[in-house]
Amino acid sequence: MSAVPARRRALLGAAGLLAAAGSRPARAQPWRPSHPVTIIVPFGAGSGTDAVSRILAQLLEPVWGRPLVVENRAGANGMLAAVACARSAPDGHTLLMTTNTPHAANPALMKRLDYDPIGDFTAISRTGNYNFWLVVPEGSPYRSLAELLAAAKARPGALSYATGNATGIVAGGAIAAQAGVEMTHVPYRSTPPAITDVVAGRVACMVVDVSSSLGQVKAGQLRVLGVTTKARSKLLPEIPTLDEVGLPGFDVAAWAGLLGPARMPPEMVRSINADLRSVWDRPETVKRLGEIGFDGMSSTPEEFAGFIRDEIAKWGRMARAAGIEPE
Repeated sequence: MSAVPARRRALLGAAGLLAAAGSRPARAQPWRPSHPVTIIVPFGAGSGTDAVSRILAQLLEPVWGRPLVVENRAGANGMLAAVACARSAPDGHTLLMTTNTPHAANPALMKRLDYDPIGDFTAISRTGNYNFWLVVPEGSPYRSLAELLAAAKARPGALSYATGNATGIVAGGAIAAQAGVEMTHVPYRSTPPAITDVVAGRVACMVVDVSSSLGQVKAGQLRVLGVTTKARSKLLPEIPTLDEVGLPGFDVAAWAGLLGPARMPPEMVRSINADLRSVWDRPETVKRLGEIGFDGMSSTPEEFAGFIRDEIAKWGRMARAAGIEPE
């Protein structure tokens, strides 16, 4: 066989490899913002969601090379924040750190929603789970769940419970319903002012996230009666559950996750998800979040979208079981 055909075959083979390489899709470049990114928070400054969002903003700023601004839009059970995100441009520059309040419980708690919790948003990633506990003021005469419920039974409607989000609303209603007592609900626009009134003794008790209230508990201003999940928190294993101390089967868990408005390009969503997971899943980040009572984690966009659908059904069942009517 002559050298010329051999060289020709080599050239043809090389050309074929180049053609094949050219036919493969190019690796997508990661999305990067062109100006500051806003993370909208459904609750006020000092809330657990605010703290978690600020940690995420600090971690993503060096990755994206742009400032991340945390914008608190408290009110209407998170609806104001949800609407603001839903109506923003789907360009990645406006995101929402949502929770089970606007994206699971509100359909059961509110007669009218100005947003579609599924159709108006793009799921990006779960960010983790909150730990919630039932607290009373340190000066309260009630040193246990049994004492609190006995007092509520003796004086129907005289004891009150504060709420700053849907988890507090559903958990507070569920405690009263399961125990067969009547307590007065005192709603607040956000968690921090509710905590202030509980500490001052103006409200008898509150189901509140650890992230928002850990400082007051450590300072001896609030007393913990039990956590709301059926299993003890891995972050707070020394605290008993409400299931253990008198409410068999009681189990209310809360979560957070990152969303954008509907119609975000899939490649942008994948890039934001990858960037979030690269900083959020670090052991040092999980440890930092645990120190404020938040169990950090991440997910794919598809997993988070399916999770939201399941949670809407779950929180609807819990609200009905607690006898809560939409308002």
